[in-house]
Amino acid sequence: MTFTTRFAPSPTGPLHLGHAYSALLASDMAKRQNGQFLLRIEDIDQSRARASWEEQIYEDLTWLGLTWPTPVLRQSDRLPRYRAALERLNARGLTYPCRCNRSDIELAAGAPQEGVPQFGPDGRIYPGTCRQRSMAEAGPDDVIRLNMAAALEQLHQLSFFETSQDLGGYILLKRDHLIQAVGDIILVRRNLGSSYHLSVVVDDADQGITDVVRGADLFESTQIHVVLQALLDLPVPRYHHHRLIRDPQGKRLAKRDDARAIAKYRAEGASPQDIRALVGLG
Repeated sequence: MTFTTRFAPSPTGPLHLGHAYSALLASDMAKRQNGQFLLRIEDIDQSRARASWEEQIYEDLTWLGLTWPTPVLRQSDRLPRYRAALERLNARGLTYPCRCNRSDIELAAGAPQEGVPQFGPDGRIYPGTCRQRSMAEAGPDDVIRLNMAAALEQLHQLSFFETSQDLGGYILLKRDHLIQAVGDIILVRRNLGSSYHLSVVVDDADQGITDVVRGADLFESTQIHVVLQALLDLPVPRYHHHRLIRDPQGKRLAKRDDARAIAKYRAEGASPQDIRALVGLG
């Protein structure tokens, strides 16, 4: 199988140095393996996606010297594919509709038990208020959740292989941790038709991604993706969670941090090699 990486930005703001590092690293890894580098546009949230930001993604990455096959996969074109994956989970009795909003979840969570985390990779850990509802009750304002405990009853030992130097090796997933520290994650968000977690595992499988290269901030989310891959009979790629590019105060960069946007460096006369040097790939 051809070594295949990808870079999958959302067109919701300017790419910054952290994006440059991730894209360049993924492309470099693919080149070293005589593989391929793919670009994917994660525009599932059409309320925030903008055509102008998508165009700037292409401009910034081309300026950095990256190339990729076309046409580019765009999530907004793939809602039927995500729906089909959801229906497979529905058929196994692993999903339920949830009408709770953030305030409801905060109130239901109450005082946390000592030693039990309040937040996981999908945000506030859901207390299970709607877990007994059936999919027949699902309404247009509901989100759809995965019943994590029920899902794990149908699975054997899960693991993934991490290739980064700091975290490298086989990572075994623990059932109790998934239930207590991850919980019933959202598979379909209100008015979106899918969620990041469901979309990304379907897309990676359909594109033949062998090596997922992304920031260390997504390391905890990988356990969710491995669960979904097992439930949907999808291959588990290797994962490489790289260091984050941070500002002088140690905070990781965000799209609102326009001062470190790639386009700003371009406008000020920086070269692609300057960007490589700034992110430690010079």
